[in-house]
This record gives sequence, C-alpha cells and structure tokens, in this order.
Amino acid sequence: MTDTINPPIPPRDAFKEGGAISIETITSVEQWNDDLFSLKMTRPASFRFRSGEFVMIGLPKEDGKPLLRAYSLASPSYDEELEFLSIIVQDGPLTSRLQHIKPGDPIYLGKKPTGTLVTDALLPGKRLFMLSTGTGLAPFMSLVRDPEVYGMFDEVIVVHSVRRVADLAYRELLESKLEGDPLLEDEDRARMIYVPTVTREEFHTSDRIQTLIDDGRLFANSKGPKHFVPEEDRVMLCGSMAMIKDHAADLENRGFEEGANNKPGQFVIERAFVG
Repeated sequence: MTDTINPPIPPRDAFKEGGAISIETITSVEQWNDDLFSLKMTRPASFRFRSGEFVMIGLPKEDGKPLLRAYSLASPSYDEELEFLSIIVQDGPLTSRLQHIKPGDPIYLGKKPTGTLVTDALLPGKRLFMLSTGTGLAPFMSLVRDPEVYGMFDEVIVVHSVRRVADLAYRELLESKLEGDPLLEDEDRARMIYVPTVTREEFHTSDRIQTLIDDGRLFANSKGPKHFVPEEDRVMLCGSMAMIKDHAADLENRGFEEGANNKPGQFVIERAFVG
C-alpha cells in the first residue's frame, strides 16, 4: 500500500534544488534480486569524481527537507551516467522508498563526492586487491572499469563475498572480464581477476574471504606470490563494519600500513562508513 502522505517517489515539484544538491533523473534500474538493485541517473556536466568515491543521494521527506544517504559510485569516473548499488531495507527511511524508483523519476544528488577508497591513498604497487562483501562491491565496480588503475598495477583482483548466489551483482560482467568496455584494452581486461565466493549456498567457492587468504585460494589465478606481500601488494576493503575491522587488523598483523589521501599507504578502507 502506497503512503499517500509521504509517497515513495514524490513528484518533481516536491524537489528543491540547493547549493549542495542537484535534481537528477533516473535513466535505468536493474533488479538483481528481491533485496538488491542498481540504478543509473543523469550526470551534471560539472560533476567530477575519482573512481572509488561516494556521494549523497536521496529524496524529499514529508516536511520537504532532503533525506540523503551516502552511496559509493559504481560507475567509472569517465561515464556519462552515474550508477549506484543498493540493498532494500523495508523499514529503512530511504531504501524502503528508493526501491520503487523507475526511469524518468527525479532524485537528489549531492555535489561533493569524497572518500578514501581511491588510488591516491595507496602507494605504488604490483597487485591491487579489492576485498568486498555485499554492496561493498560498488566502489570497486568504479575502479575496475577505470583505465588509469591498470596503468598503476600489473593485476587488479576483485573479490566479492555474499551469502547467496543471487547476491553476486555484476557477476556476468565480471566473469566476462568486462567484455565490451569502451575504454579498457584487451591487455587490461586480461589482468583483471574476479574471485566470487558464496557463504550460504552451493557454489564453486564457498568460504569467507579470510579463509581464502589463509589457505592461498585467493591468489590462485594470480601470477604473483600465493600470499600477501606488503612491499608489493595494495588492498582496498569495503563491506560490513565487522568485515572491515577484521581484515584491517589482519593486514596490520601482516605488516601493512593504512593509507589516506594525505598519506598514502598499503591498504585503505572507507573511513566515512566505519566511524
């Protein structure tokens, strides 16, 4: 039943443009499963971001004020549209409404992207590991489609851990090694390695990321060492708070130092989402 007082997607005249937000238009929606979807929206000509950053998006509240939440950009920095990946939380103030969005609907977009899941926060290295759970894959979909990343690393390894096979968003695209990407060269695509793992259903890989690290399976398709090498490997983490804290502690125990925009290091997390 639709809430007539505070409908899921208000009409465009309910949106008020401001100094920090613009009003964009949804161009497409992809439903991955009952709890997971991605959306694309128009991109303002003045909007610039680094692959891996996040920005605020949202809808008007009943009182007319914007209801905004931070979402990682899943589109590469050169894309003409902006893409986001979202779960559906039925009692969530924003996602319970955002799940009803369709092409042509208006949406708020913040004007100031930011974040630490960017290559600027990493020291030069040979392999880039992107470890994600759930919708934590989003910023890595931005990075893995950015040609500049392949100019910095010999291998780009995308690891995605989910509970169900249906939660593997972008699976076909990643399994195809980004086939049809307009800017990636064949040699770039050949150096991209996709490691999906499903923890609660039958799948060819069905262990948590930490287990894959410890027993070496995470490195099975890499041409490099079958373990982490702090001097050469760089790691990005994005997922649940518990996942990030556990892996950050593990990396530090292995001799890795966390980086930031003003002090590059050997691994990075999205500080804004962890606290």
